[in-house]
Amino acid sequence: MSALLEVRNVDVSYGKKTVLHDISLHVNRGRFACLLGPSGCGKTTALRAIAGFERVDRGEILLRGNVVSRPGSNMPPEVRKVGMVFQEDALFPHLTVEGNIAFGLRKRERQQRSSMVEEMLDVVGLKGLGDRYVHELSGGQQQRVALARALAPAPDVVLLDEPFSSLDVSLRARLGEEVNDILKQRGVTTILVTHDQNEAFALADHIGVMRDGRVLQWDTAYNLYHEPADRFIARFVGQGVFLRGTLIGPDAIDTELGVIRGNRAYSWPRGSKVDVLLRPDDILPDPDGKVSARVVSRAFKGAQILYGLKLPTGSSVLSLFPSHFNYETGETVGIRLAVDHLVAFPVS
Repeated sequence: MSALLEVRNVDVSYGKKTVLHDISLHVNRGRFACLLGPSGCGKTTALRAIAGFERVDRGEILLRGNVVSRPGSNMPPEVRKVGMVFQEDALFPHLTVEGNIAFGLRKRERQQRSSMVEEMLDVVGLKGLGDRYVHELSGGQQQRVALARALAPAPDVVLLDEPFSSLDVSLRARLGEEVNDILKQRGVTTILVTHDQNEAFALADHIGVMRDGRVLQWDTAYNLYHEPADRFIARFVGQGVFLRGTLIGPDAIDTELGVIRGNRAYSWPRGSKVDVLLRPDDILPDPDGKVSARVVSRAFKGAQILYGLKLPTGSSVLSLFPSHFNYETGETVGIRLAVDHLVAFPVS
């Protein structure tokens, strides 16, 4: 499958400060991608460069195989066939819902414009609300209008800049799923910017984890969680802790919880001190387990309980137990390892 969007070794600067460093990524047609990272990491700047609002200082951006950005050349946003939904929906308060959606269709004939607006209202679930004004709508409805306005000109790519961040958690999750369904049904290639990894995991086919203006890893959610490329990604994506161990073979590390064997080989010398990443699902309850731990915290999550456990040596780990394993703080529990992905980093 050929890439609809390609970003190749792009730098973007504000004055003398470089805010994007050697960014590269690609998104295939109809796929939902995400740029994930903490505030200030450059993800919105990357989105704006793709849209054409920021010029590149190095590298190039291609849409449909055509270069739209390179140093000294920048195709205007309005001719890129890119729609954008901002964090603040930026709707026009003096226009009705219909007027907002029709804003990008001003060059179409009246009858065609009216027909396309009606179609968009139906697509985003706002049929019958076309004569409302922005202040008469809920936050979720306003974001639906913003999405309809972005989709109305039939763009090849829609860029979403944290569009759900102002909504409450349950509405954000529900609207995110609905928007994802709408975009995939229409075959629209999408890039979402977010700092919320749960949102990224739920919606995206590919995710780029960003830090300090760089894409550290462009991968699936599964690989980011189970095969993080560095310590930052291991800590930022998902929950987990590092447990000190000793490399006793290319694919075996001895720890206080026992020997952990995995699906990858390390070339460090035997005897090297390493930190092993343990996710909560790597440690299971086992009343007959050889290792006991003391419960120091618990967070009930419905079907599961996330326990913070202290090992006899004083090291701490996290574990997800089925919720019928109900322990209180201070109790001792038996545990065992169930590690399928061995992820370790040398002790610095």
